[in-house]
Amino acid sequence: MIDIIKDIPQYTRKDFVSDQEVKWCAGCGDFSILSAVQNALPEVGVKKEDFVFVSGIGCSSRFPYYVDTYGFHGIHGRAAAIASGVKLSNPKLSVWIATGDGDSMAIGGNHFIHILRRNIDVNIIMFNNKIYGLTKGQYSPTTDLGHVTKTSPYGTIEHPFKPGQLAMGAGGTFYARTVDTDPKQMKEVFIEAAKHRGTSMVEVLQNCVIFNNKVHAEITNKENRDNNQIYLKHGQKMIFGANGEKGLVLDGLKLKVVTIGQDGYTMDHVLVHNVEEEDPTMAFLLARMSLPEFPIAMGVIRAFKTDVYDDLMTAQIANVKANSKIKNMTDLVNSGNTFSL
Repeated sequence: MIDIIKDIPQYTRKDFVSDQEVKWCAGCGDFSILSAVQNALPEVGVKKEDFVFVSGIGCSSRFPYYVDTYGFHGIHGRAAAIASGVKLSNPKLSVWIATGDGDSMAIGGNHFIHILRRNIDVNIIMFNNKIYGLTKGQYSPTTDLGHVTKTSPYGTIEHPFKPGQLAMGAGGTFYARTVDTDPKQMKEVFIEAAKHRGTSMVEVLQNCVIFNNKVHAEITNKENRDNNQIYLKHGQKMIFGANGEKGLVLDGLKLKVVTIGQDGYTMDHVLVHNVEEEDPTMAFLLARMSLPEFPIAMGVIRAFKTDVYDDLMTAQIANVKANSKIKNMTDLVNSGNTFSL
């Protein structure tokens, strides 16, 4: 279990800035994500030496070099496996995974779904720019259908993953979405992810200025963002729009966007966000909303509390030790049939 303690130094952002030169393209959304993480870590309540950042391969995977904590730069798609080992060998650590949409959901897809299924207490930050950036612009598992890339010159014919749906389908207990153009929102989401006991998965909609520039422009530009984003907060009404005039209601088994005060809809009809529901149906509906019918859901969408793998493993080991007849190597060697001349 992570030690959340009060008597720790009063850290600032500077305490988590490394001395390494940050080697991302000018204007890359990764800079904003890095800054938001560095701003969030001082408020998590964990000793600096107890943070560990693990990564695979990709632009996002340079992250461990740029945060002044312990870190491990792994191989392609294996960050979740490495992070699992780190956490289970030393449960007090606050373990973070920095990964991309290709790293985590293509070659790393198997590890990704199983760390969510197991509910190991780690934090995943998935940078989703819907492209392979480091390897120069091939389409990824999240690239939009029909998008023209280096490896789909006539448009990709593959249906993309929706990371939120995949996470919840794998049994994920925490899923949040945020965007690289909103540092305040990112910081809030990262802190909530750190507080969650179990696997937290944060999808950051991130811009690749070189190979997929303005991929999220519909929801980030000033003209559209109020109508095309809805920032969800636990216990609050699901409203959005420049003046909070729009809301989400249930229409049978589906969500529906309404204008409050029109067609008989009042604020009382608007749904209240509840991240703690055991049934993931509502979270699934919110995660799959897409333009132009719906706004894109931001913030913490699901944060369900349940058994955590680390705790179950620790308890099981303690129980076996307490009840086993084998107490040492001699007992083990002599525990079964032995051969003698």
